[in-house]
Amino acid sequence: MKLWDKGYHINNLVEKFTVGQDRILDLKLARFDILGSMAHAEMLHKTGLLTDEELENILAVLHKLLQQVEAGTFSIGDAFEDVHSQVEYILTQELGETGKKIHTARSRNDQVLVDLHLFFKSEIEEIKQLIALLFDTLIELAQQYSHVIMPGYTHTQVAMPSSFGLWFSAYAESLIDDVILLNAAYEIADQNPLGSAAGYGSSFPVDRDFTTGKLGFKHLKVSSVAAQMSRGKLEKSLAFAVASVAGTLSKLANDVILFMSQNFGFVGFPDELTTGSSIMPHKKNPDVFELIRAKANRLQALPNDILLITNNLTTGYHRDFQLLKEIMFPALDELKEILEVTRFMLTHIRVNENIMDNPLYDSIYSVELVNRLVREGMSFRDAYRETAKRIKEGTYEPPKELNHTHKGSIGNLALDDIQSKFRHYF
Repeated sequence: MKLWDKGYHINNLVEKFTVGQDRILDLKLARFDILGSMAHAEMLHKTGLLTDEELENILAVLHKLLQQVEAGTFSIGDAFEDVHSQVEYILTQELGETGKKIHTARSRNDQVLVDLHLFFKSEIEEIKQLIALLFDTLIELAQQYSHVIMPGYTHTQVAMPSSFGLWFSAYAESLIDDVILLNAAYEIADQNPLGSAAGYGSSFPVDRDFTTGKLGFKHLKVSSVAAQMSRGKLEKSLAFAVASVAGTLSKLANDVILFMSQNFGFVGFPDELTTGSSIMPHKKNPDVFELIRAKANRLQALPNDILLITNNLTTGYHRDFQLLKEIMFPALDELKEILEVTRFMLTHIRVNENIMDNPLYDSIYSVELVNRLVREGMSFRDAYRETAKRIKEGTYEPPKELNHTHKGSIGNLALDDIQSKFRHYF
């Protein structure tokens, strides 16, 4: 069955090409398609387009389908293009002429739009929950290892004293920026497109404010044309947020990979969380973090993929949009998987608390000497030159007693402030 069926058969090759992966991907939309149809049916009843009995019968069938979705038994047959045609077919089979009325005053264009808006809202909420779990883990690690000093780097050269507390809390706070972008994408998704029909409204007296409230949207996408124009723009907005989260995870993974190497030896993991070599018995490879890095880097290309499909399309629906599902849906699943495994790995991280015993890192305290000389009355520039002179002559002795007090320093992580900020945006 096809919602656009006019009584003739389409070529098999053309049908296979145009349907693509919709039958598989639309299973993710099934719950939202049914919820959208419920709200639409209630709106049709409210405006006099469905009788009490017709509404009751339609809702009964849709509730039954929703139960199948939640039980994992709902499927889309090979005879159907997508979830929309499958649901309407079942309604028609169960209810006859009444089932045929469900598509009154809507198009598949606004039907898929409302599905996607609801789906992406749900996905963003799930991603944010996973970020919250990772955030909490990073804060706990920052508290646990706040006293452990480690080298800080600039230009990949030993620079100044840092700490594991500062390192862990930095990634926790960086996740807040990602949440802000996810919130922005959520705001864009939280607008009801239902009732825009094919993109130009309907001559039926639809009540779009009613479906907005019924479906839990914060706002109505008022212009029917603007509602249709949100296809692609919504995905693009979410893609940038996904790429931002992925960027944070990729950088974290790269740090861990570096810090695990024997040249650094800053962190380690239990043997069962690493892999080995087929010929080198000593190897403990960071394969999990290498895959996190690669997968996260691939996700950072997501906005470009969306741009290349949607750029320069004229106003109105285009079949090009169908491909967005093939890009977005797997990407969202992959991001959730990466968040979950990153947190799991960090709960097992082992921190080397004796890093700074190595004289290799003595130079890291040079700025501490400069600052001490300044406090003793020397100008900063003279103190800088004096310290450089001592290093060159071999008379430099590192002052290892640290006294950093300002917020966001190794002596004052201000974790409560970071947690408060996270709660504000979460």
